[in-house]
Amino acid sequence: MIEERSSKYNRKKYLKLISALIIDGVGYASYAIPAFGEGGDTIWGPISGVLILLLFRQHKKTAIMGVAEELIPFTDFVPTASIAWLLEYAKKNKKDTRLT
Repeated sequence: MIEERSSKYNRKKYLKLISALIIDGVGYASYAIPAFGEGGDTIWGPISGVLILLLFRQHKKTAIMGVAEELIPFTDFVPTASIAWLLEYAKKNKKDTRLT
């Protein structure tokens, strides 16, 4: 039973990581399309913020930062969704290691 919970936890953890990397990747992709560029970020910014919020509900400030990061020119290099993932799972991993 404990192994089953651990397996589900790990699966969820890594699915969220993959999702975060995709969100950040789409944000980076705006640099690949010259005409789209920063203008496309005005569309992607709110979408990425909502996706970050859906994935990491307790990190509302990070989701807001994700929107701001996409809207502010030349800040697409910041991996906001990956940072939210780290914030969520780095804390849990510290707690887990203290228990053992």
